[in-house]
Amino acid sequence: MIIRIMGEGQYRIDSCFLDQLNVIDNRIVEHVSKGDQKAYRDDLMSLISTIKENGKPINPEDIVSSNLIVPPQDLTFDEAQKIFSGHGLIED
Repeated sequence: MIIRIMGEGQYRIDSCFLDQLNVIDNRIVEHVSKGDQKAYRDDLMSLISTIKENGKPINPEDIVSSNLIVPPQDLTFDEAQKIFSGHGLIED
């Protein structure tokens, strides 16, 4: 699976991590719906760090289609309300 973190590049990550990423994604959706900005920020950082820690960076010169696009860590809470709703980034 190829995941792009906006502004940081792409990572190849084993699909076995998808469930773990989905749990974090669902928590972010919940935080956003409740207006909990601190928890949102913490879990967005957790989502990004999980991808970086378990994925292998793809050479930026390689053109590869992404399976999932994750917003940057500086995504504002207002912007997050538009992105992290319903199923979030990862559909169950």
